[in-house]
Amino acid sequence: MDYYKLTIACMFFLCGQTSVWFGANSQLVWKWWADKPLTAAIVFGVPASIFFWYGTKHAFGAMGELWGPRFLGFGMSYVSFPLLTWWLMSESMFTAKTMVCVLLSFAIMAIQILWR
Repeated sequence: MDYYKLTIACMFFLCGQTSVWFGANSQLVWKWWADKPLTAAIVFGVPASIFFWYGTKHAFGAMGELWGPRFLGFGMSYVSFPLLTWWLMSESMFTAKTMVCVLLSFAIMAIQILWR
């Protein structure tokens, strides 16, 4: 496995997940965004699509299959979502239910990356 490509893919997926977070949740963080779904879709959705496109390209290059990039993109949301939600919405991820889900997502990623 090419870990350099995998690292690049993770960075692209992280940027994509961050863009998606703002596209979906900016309406709840700032009142200005509350009635602008089309603006949010354009401002955040276009960059997110490009980030995911390149993330998939590099992850596929590293893993040689499409399921791995799919789960990697999903797994990277567990880096951006908790941090942004805690920072901007003051919601903690440290509940029993959420922590179990986070551990399961890391287990899924470990299986995809380490199981040959």
